[in-house]
Amino acid sequence: MHSTLTCGACGHKHPVEQLQNLCTTCSKPLLAGYDLEAIRDRFTPEIVRSRRIRSMWKFWDVLPVDSPENAVSLGEGETPLLRCKRRGVFERFSNLFVKDEAFNPTGSFKARGMSAAVTRAKALGVETVALPSAGNAAGAATYYSASAGMRCNLFMPEDTPPANIIESVVGGAHTYLVNGLISDCGKLVKQGCDRFGWFDLSTLKEPFRIEGKKTMGYELAFDMADEASSTKLQLPDVIFYPTGGGTGLIGMWKAFDEMQKLGWIGDERPRMVVVQAENCSPIVKAFEDGESHAELFPNAATVASGLRVPAAVGDFLMLNVLKESHGAAVRVSDDDLLEGVREFSQQQGIYVCPEGGAVWKAAQSLAEAGWLNPDEKIVLFNTGSGLKYNHLFPTGDLPRLDHTDPNCLDAIA
Repeated sequence: MHSTLTCGACGHKHPVEQLQNLCTTCSKPLLAGYDLEAIRDRFTPEIVRSRRIRSMWKFWDVLPVDSPENAVSLGEGETPLLRCKRRGVFERFSNLFVKDEAFNPTGSFKARGMSAAVTRAKALGVETVALPSAGNAAGAATYYSASAGMRCNLFMPEDTPPANIIESVVGGAHTYLVNGLISDCGKLVKQGCDRFGWFDLSTLKEPFRIEGKKTMGYELAFDMADEASSTKLQLPDVIFYPTGGGTGLIGMWKAFDEMQKLGWIGDERPRMVVVQAENCSPIVKAFEDGESHAELFPNAATVASGLRVPAAVGDFLMLNVLKESHGAAVRVSDDDLLEGVREFSQQQGIYVCPEGGAVWKAAQSLAEAGWLNPDEKIVLFNTGSGLKYNHLFPTGDLPRLDHTDPNCLDAIA
């Protein structure tokens, strides 16, 4: 693997053949780099299209392996880009798409990051990993660790969605429920890593989860390309992304930069929109205040567990993306994002997660405000399956029918 690891804040370089977490100089995230000029002739859109690899590892040249055969893979990536039907509340949007990450193994985009991170950890001899999670990262870490033969220690808020806890326990992860937020879980992970020698897989505290997430950006360029062209890729006008730790947002922006250096695209970029929950919106507040870093959000609370991140180690990277892309940051209430889930389910036939409902309501809001043109090419990211949040939608008192009563259908009329 010919790559480098450089701090995203101070620029300090770190050896890539050793296990790394945050920068040893300033404790900020490390970013992987590749000799793109050296691989430019053998890593082209035409070659990528010809590869018979049904996963994100078709982009292995810019991922942490020397060969795709070395990847710890469960078939992650290659998720569909679906065009929204113009009906009901979606009528005004003529070029609205959903990148549906629910099709990933373990049901969310977290599979991409964990595949890359566990692949690299295994290559460097890691036997035990640990991380905090309030949702889908737990399941992904569990199953990729199991595939790699590693022990996985999970620290999860006790009000984490039951589906995420169950899938982790069934997958054999050592799961601990904590009476606090994900930030409190993160403190216990650090203590455990220091005490027991575990490797920390926390968001952006490990440098390769972002590499897996960036493949969403590569795929999107292919998804939107003219099928008749093997070389010309395209990007949307606007991307709406639900943002907790922000690895996906930062990763896609990194992918666009790499594609430009490879000659796949020009200097065009989508406007990036961060979407957060109203009662946990540290990045939105920092963006509105013109800050370069975000303060810890007090009393963070939202039903969208993936958005319940009161402090993100990559805050400055996210805010840079918003500034460079001339983007926006939007907060959405829990009531609105759940309404968004229902609208998507009933009018598009896609059971999105609450985070997916949030990006849809954010797009509606910015269109109504005039910031967003409904005829632009707009991509919403649904980061996971709504099935993991069934507990948020009680069915109430459904009608009961007695099949032995010949007149039971009269009640329907």
